Amino acid sequence: MSVMRFIGETSREAMRKVRIALGDEALILANRPTETGVEILAMADEAAEAMAASSTPAPAEPASRPASEPAPAPASAAPDSGDLEAMSERLLREMQDMRALLARGSAPPAAPTTPPSAGREALAETLRDAGFGRVVIDELLQGLPAELAGAEAGPAEAQAWLSRRLAGRLPVGIDPETFLDAPGILALVGPTGVGKTTTTAKLAARCVQRHGAEHVALVTTDGFRVGAHEQLRIYAELLGVPLHALSPEQSMDALLAELAGRRWIIIDTVGMSQRDRRIIGQASQLQGGAERVRMLLVLNAASQPGTLEEVVIHYRQAARAAGVALDDCLLTKQDEAGQLGPALDTLIRHGLRLRYVSTGQRVPEDLAPAETAPLVEAALAAARPGDDLPAASVKSARPDADALLGQGRRLGALLATLRRRLTGFATLEAAWDLSALPACLQEDRLTRLLVAPPERAGMLWAARRSLPGADWAMPDLGIDDRGGWVVLPDLQHRQPAGWPARLGQARDRQGVAVHLLPGLPDADTWLWLDETGAPWLCQVRPAQRVVHDGERRSLSSLEPLAEAAETRDARFRGQTVRVRFARLAVEAGPGGRRGPAASCVMTAWFASLVDPESGRVLARRQWLTPLPAGADVLPLLIGQLHGEALPRQARRAWERLASLLPAETDRELRQLLAAGLAAAAGHLDQSSDDEAEQLRGDLLALLGGRRRRREGALLEALLQLLTARDAIRHVGAAGLEGLR
Repeated sequence: MSVMRFIGETSREAMRKVRIALGDEALILANRPTETGVEILAMADEAAEAMAASSTPAPAEPASRPASEPAPAPASAAPDSGDLEAMSERLLREMQDMRALLARGSAPPAAPTTPPSAGREALAETLRDAGFGRVVIDELLQGLPAELAGAEAGPAEAQAWLSRRLAGRLPVGIDPETFLDAPGILALVGPTGVGKTTTTAKLAARCVQRHGAEHVALVTTDGFRVGAHEQLRIYAELLGVPLHALSPEQSMDALLAELAGRRWIIIDTVGMSQRDRRIIGQASQLQGGAERVRMLLVLNAASQPGTLEEVVIHYRQAARAAGVALDDCLLTKQDEAGQLGPALDTLIRHGLRLRYVSTGQRVPEDLAPAETAPLVEAALAAARPGDDLPAASVKSARPDADALLGQGRRLGALLATLRRRLTGFATLEAAWDLSALPACLQEDRLTRLLVAPPERAGMLWAARRSLPGADWAMPDLGIDDRGGWVVLPDLQHRQPAGWPARLGQARDRQGVAVHLLPGLPDADTWLWLDETGAPWLCQVRPAQRVVHDGERRSLSSLEPLAEAAETRDARFRGQTVRVRFARLAVEAGPGGRRGPAASCVMTAWFASLVDPESGRVLARRQWLTPLPAGADVLPLLIGQLHGEALPRQARRAWERLASLLPAETDRELRQLLAAGLAAAAGHLDQSSDDEAEQLRGDLLALLGGRRRRREGALLEALLQLLTARDAIRHVGAAGLEGLR
């Protein structure tokens, strides 16, 4: 039967079963909630095309049936079978009608033949009611999973996805408290009445609590408002810190001479309208000294969307005119804002990093570091259903520019998430940038870049031979403390000769504790591992001979005697498999050993990789390790299993980089990038958490379509992401040059 039914407890589980059975190109016919979860009707894309190609349009039924023609017999199939057959027939008729319409060359109807997805529209309406504008809504919903786009999508799952998506796009510092740890000068800027003076006192109180009053000083430039200087003076006396005034004609260097010894200086600037040209002069005065002043834009969360837009644009323009970037902000009066959505919409579109949120007048209690989850919850909870005009409906006269900026923001958000999630990705980006340098500089710059490699908890060691069909060897890959790949690989020819020296350097320079070896270690390496007590395991062939019950036998012959352990899911050759583990106590010795039987007690691990749908065994694997036969060994075994796909991916990346990078790119640099991008694609393909699923969707959206082999498509998407990043940088550089 072409149409198949899939049932899962959730939409995501049911869609996973569809992908496993029919692939990513499966055609979803219907989905509906049931008592046990969610039911999906689907068919393979190839089957649908074959049905449409082999069928001819049915003739129109006459108005009256001839008496000699027998009436159709009543259906005798079960109700479910009849539903499926009716669904197949209706689908076939619709496809035939579409083919006939295209054959006649008719124009498509003015109105859409099918209504828009209710799931997507419901989420868009939620965002509109919360005060978000069209540009941000389109960006947020671009990566909506197919199982959440339908009318029968579960509201709870859709809202949870929307909250995660919004939190991921909200530019909030990872640890806002560290914003005040770096000594220096901080100036609060913004319009009149946004709460800069009170916020200055709150930040000063935090600095006093963290660093002591003897290191903190307050400065005010507000000599215009009646009582402004007096208000800040009272706060300064309560905190036990000095207060100084900076006049318009005074330089920053002269002020700093008076504040010698104060490492944290906070400036409360005079409030000016965003349309006041004096804000440029104010920014120039702050940046006129020898020491750079960090600027923090203070925004009123209760302001109108248009006002917030003007404030951000004009104050950032003033900062750029003074030669600095204004990228950090603080939201005040959250307790007075009817909706938080418009303010968050502004931050997302302009990429401002939100550091703190103020919720009242108390000093310093009503100032809190910005956290994504409470902000998103507050924004969505303040939705106003039925509003005719969304709160963030800021009209733009540049829709094409908005689309381009939106694409840039999406790429920036993707890169930021990859840098945070993948250890070494930021350095891999820097290595990519080296390809634009002259060839004579690349090797030296690469050496400098690799001087301080990231810490590694373990190492996946590659075989010491060239890849099949290539003249270079697969680099070694580190494993971080979260169990993911370190996407900055170690090139083999940059390591010392001999396994003991190689393992010792990895331990001393990078903190490597666990070693995943490509084969049974030789005698010298075995001795080093035994003396240092380093945990290790190695993948071996089925013919590897070990000792069991005093008899020397091959591992393949011992597998039936092994004790069944756990069963876990993994990725293998582009598909999800079920790995059934078993273990057996054996004795083994170093590789290449001759003579009497070995006496070192080991654990032999066996894995059967099974297709979860058919139950067919796809492959078998064997390992040896001195580690105890505990469950903590299984992640290492799965890690080495996942590592089998990396050499093939690295070779594919090597070939693609030949057409993407300049011809004179250094070979070492190209090897590093090929293996690193392969590891990044492998990590995203193997991970099953919500963030990884969202990342996969966003990356694959860059390709403009879906691919059957997900790991290959992810590699291509990463290459396209870095290429698009370079293109945007080059366009920006060319535009700036044209303005000079």
